[in-house]
Amino acid sequence: MAERERRETAPRLAGHAAAAVRQLDPDRWLTALFAPDARRADLLALYAFNIEIARIPEQVREPALGDIRRQWWRDTVAAAFAGQAPRGHPVAEALQRAIRVHDLPQAPFTRLLEARAADFGPPPARIEDLEAYAQGTAASLSALALRILGVADAPSQTAAEATAIGFALIGLIRAVPFHAAARRLYLPQTLLAAQGLDAEAAFGGAPAPALRRVIEQVADRAAGYLAAARSARGEVSRAALPVLLLGTLAELYLKRLKQSGFDPASPRLAVGIPRKQITLLLRAGLGRF
Repeated sequence: MAERERRETAPRLAGHAAAAVRQLDPDRWLTALFAPDARRADLLALYAFNIEIARIPEQVREPALGDIRRQWWRDTVAAAFAGQAPRGHPVAEALQRAIRVHDLPQAPFTRLLEARAADFGPPPARIEDLEAYAQGTAASLSALALRILGVADAPSQTAAEATAIGFALIGLIRAVPFHAAARRLYLPQTLLAAQGLDAEAAFGGAPAPALRRVIEQVADRAAGYLAAARSARGEVSRAALPVLLLGTLAELYLKRLKQSGFDPASPRLAVGIPRKQITLLLRAGLGRF
């Protein structure tokens, strides 16, 4: 009976995770399509878990309530590693399967959950702090994704980490208007101060030239990470492409960002799904990212 229940439940859980990622994290959903069929559902379960954590600041405003929700996921992940299958939450159940099947390590989950505490704090003090946040969140996620894909070589891991940080920095730039509406800010305070700005300057309307210069500096750091990842292109495993292809999408956004004069509110930053699909297909076909 238990085995029959597992067979009937697994497709439902996989479908729930895939739908969540497709709707709320379409870039990772698109890149996950390049993963082998046997590994894709677990990859999407991991990404659905990331969505649950990333959306906590959208669901609650009080830091204490955010702590409670992250603690629930800490306990859920710990239960999964203890072999206690969680019930009643489709993403938690799908994640438990991914942890078990791929023998995922617990440390990246811990780093990701700890890094997300910054979502309720002040803006990062320095660009290095912003990069550490990207490393703790996006790079930890990519490390787990590589494990699901069965990739363990050092060049692929190094390239995936750099790609993840670059992708995350570009994503935070693109989300400046969204975060500003909720009075959240991820632009480094030292960069703002150097331009004579404070956090309130980012909460206004169209970004002033000084704010765009701050955004340009963050974009330049992102470009550096993407370039570093590409420099290892000849050494990485082709099996890592579903993770590394995020760099291709980051490049598309970076190009649009430059064309917009580093205005994160510009409609030029929008890239349609068909354009993304074609670009990803071309890069993947060449084994590039």
